[in-house]
Parts: sequence; structure tokens; C-alpha cells
Amino acid sequence: MARNINALYTDVCDRSRRIALITSIESTLYWDQSVYLPPQGGDYRAEQTAYISGLTHECWTDQRFGDELEELVGSELAADPDSDSAVVIRKLKRARDKKTKLSQTLVEELTRASILGQQAWQEAKRASDYAKFQPHLEKMIALKREQAQAIGYTDALYDALLDDYEPETKTAEANAVLVELRKQLVPLVANISESKKKSPHEIVCRRFPEAAQATFVVEAAKAMGFNFDAGRLDVTEHPFCTTMGPKDCRITTHYYENHFNAAFFGVLHEAGHGLYEQGLKAENFGLPVGEAVSLGIHESQSRLWENFVGRGLPFWRHFFPAAQMAFSEALGNVALDDFYFAVNDSRPSLIRIEADEATYNLHILIRFELEQDLLGGALTTTDLPGAWNEKYEKYLGVRPKNDAEGALQDVHWSAGLIGYFPTYSLGNLYAAQFFDQAKKDLGDLDERFAKGDFSTLREWLRENIHKHGQRYSAAELARRVTGRPLSPEPLMRHLNDKFGALYGF
Repeated sequence: MARNINALYTDVCDRSRRIALITSIESTLYWDQSVYLPPQGGDYRAEQTAYISGLTHECWTDQRFGDELEELVGSELAADPDSDSAVVIRKLKRARDKKTKLSQTLVEELTRASILGQQAWQEAKRASDYAKFQPHLEKMIALKREQAQAIGYTDALYDALLDDYEPETKTAEANAVLVELRKQLVPLVANISESKKKSPHEIVCRRFPEAAQATFVVEAAKAMGFNFDAGRLDVTEHPFCTTMGPKDCRITTHYYENHFNAAFFGVLHEAGHGLYEQGLKAENFGLPVGEAVSLGIHESQSRLWENFVGRGLPFWRHFFPAAQMAFSEALGNVALDDFYFAVNDSRPSLIRIEADEATYNLHILIRFELEQDLLGGALTTTDLPGAWNEKYEKYLGVRPKNDAEGALQDVHWSAGLIGYFPTYSLGNLYAAQFFDQAKKDLGDLDERFAKGDFSTLREWLRENIHKHGQRYSAAELARRVTGRPLSPEPLMRHLNDKFGALYGF
């Protein structure tokens, strides 16, 4: 019997790896679509990707796969909940149970709508014309409602979609921690806005040649530990990180010659995602023990490197001399403290990906609220641009001048990523809590960063977070690593200390 159970487990693992292989093909198609695909290739790419999604769905819903998992659930291989085998069995069964509730037709239609929607979004954003995109969003919202209804939920329709990105987290739970964060952010942002001190922001708006930026960001990513022999950096409209295989992680950015922060910190962000992917055990690729636990935890890794490391003064004590050499015309006569203040400029803004640490989460709260209203029917796609503009004026005191600055700003809704946005703020909270614990465990990280040593932190992250894969839920991982549940306190302490020092309050 033991050999039979082991044989079943081997077959289940093989099936999971085959699914990952097919999914990796879809990831490659998505990367090509975002980086190289010619505009007129979009329609056929939608058919290619829909076919791959359908094939993946067939593998997930295969009856033999389900029967084997059912038998393994009660076996000795699942007895120790923290063992590799138990994690694989538990997570695969959970994922399959959700997949079997969706028809193959719906899966293929969602994929097709996503590809066509992204093509339409790019065109609409370039033209700043929401009307070009609105029919695609209308269709996507209808499909996501159908998906959520099919999966089922206890309290909120949104729960079914949030679970795709933040497993085992309910809308009410996310709301509770994010509302508390908002309450504490509002007075901080007010203090910054009322301060008489202003950052020399124009420093990072000087001319930074694209070629020099491309060289400089690669050196920074290498210093963090991103392995370019198992990854690469390319240019796209909306930066992202994707993994095609255990030793093939792609990151992207978008260069602006008159805005240093966008590409540089964007690369640190995506390289942080990449370090998580490269820190997972390659031999477990395709199994839950070799995959990230949630997007909130994934985002914690990118935000930790981008903000807690990359926007810190110790980081620039090491990198600023190299930056002055790379951009001598823009930075040759700039003092380190002025540059540090400039890259940490805080002010209400319209563009999420360019927002500073203090205001960023308000951008997320706006999207979180709007997509819940869209899904639930309290807001129509026709009224979205107006609702978007009203919330920006209410929360941040700024109002978009056009659709490109407003409701067309992000790719997520065109791609069907409803339920994704709150993971960004959850990631900021996890990042602060993890970094706080790392400093307690490792001692003076500032001194290490100033000397260009980022390996100590990277290895701490691999040991405490990356290596576990999906062994624990996001909430349980945070408790195990930091000894406490997720809280806004570490992030708010970091923000108050940092911006209080910069802005004099």
C-alpha cells in the first residue's frame, strides 16, 4: 500500500509539473506580447493564449487527477501538515477544487477577453480615450462576475476573486487592515503637505540619458543579487516580472529621460520580485512548495528592495558616486542629502507607479473601492472615469486632466486582474514587518548597505520567506517570521520616522 500511495503521489507531482510547463508557455506568450508583439498580431495571440488556457484547464479538471488527490488527502503523506508532501497535496486539491467550478468555455473566454482588452487598453491609453476601452471593460466585469458566482463565496462576491491572489484572505479582513492604515496615513500626508520644507525634486527631472540609465539599473539589480544568467531586463509599456521556468525570470521597465525615479526604482521593484522567484527552490518548480505563497508576500519582496533598501540613505551612500559618474551633467554638482531628499519627494500625485511611499497606499485604496463597486454593480463602467476623478480629488486633492491620467492608468482591469490591487498595500505592510524583523535579527543593516553588502539581507529573505514556497498562508508566514499578526504599525513607524526627518515634523 505504501508503494501505491508513493506512486500516486509521484503521478500527482508529474501532473502538476506538466501544468506548470503549459503555463510557462502562456507566460512566454504574454512576455512576447508585452515586449515584441506587433500591433496587428493581437487577435491571433488571443486565440493562441485562449487555447493554452483551455489546455491547462483540461489538465486541472482531469478526473483521474482529482481521484488521486482525494485518495492522497487521507494518506500518511498528508499527516504532517508542514511536510512537503502534505503541502503539495493540500494546495493542489484546493486549487483543483476551484478550477473544477469553472467551465472550459469561461476560462477560454476570460483569456481571450484579457488579451483583446489589453490591446484595446494600450490603444485607448495612447489616445487618452476611455470610450475605446469601455466596451472591453464592460465585458470583462461581466465575465469576472460569472467567475465569482461559479466559484462561490460566503460574504462578498469580491472574496472569490481576491482569493486568486491572496489565498485564504477575505475582503472584510483586507478592508479592516487597510482602513486602519488609511486612518493613520491621512494625518501623515497632511503633515507633509503643510510642511514649509520642500524637496529639490527638479534634480530627478533633469536629463538622464536612456542608455546610461539602462547600464546603471542593471548594475544595481546585480548588486541586489538578481541573476542575469537566469533572467533578463527588457522594455515595455507597463513594467512587470514573469517567470517562464526555474532559471528563466524576466523583468521589464520603461525609461523616461526626464524622470530618473520611474525606471530606476521600477527596476529595483521588479528585481525584488525576481529575487523571490530566483530564491524559490528550482527543483520544486511546478509544485506548491516551489511557488510563491501570495501576491501580497510577493509584493512585500519588491517593496522591501525598492523602498526600504533602495530609497534609503545607506543605499545611496554606496551608489551615489556611481550615479554621479553615470549622469555627470545632471548630478555632478548635487549633494548626496539633496539627491536623497529628491528621490523621496512626497506630494499628492495622479500616477500610482510614480507615487511616493507616503501617498502610494491611497492610490490603492481608490482602486480597491472602485473595483468592488464595479463588481457588485454599485458603479457602472460608463460612470467609472467620473467616480475615479472624484475619489482622487477627495483622497489626494488632485484631479486627472484626461483619461490617460485617470481610469486608463493601469493595465490590471484590461487583463481581468480584479482583486489584485489590495495585494499592493498588503505587500507594503508585510514588507515593513519583515524588514523590521530582519534588522532585529541581523543588526546594523545600514552599515552593510553603505558598503554595498546586500547579500546578508537577501539570504535572510531566502531562508525565512523564499524557501517555504506555499507551506504557510501569508498570514501564518508573517506570524512565524515576525511573531505577530499583520499590522500597520511597522509601516507607519517607518513612514513617520523617515518623512518626519525629511520634512521637519
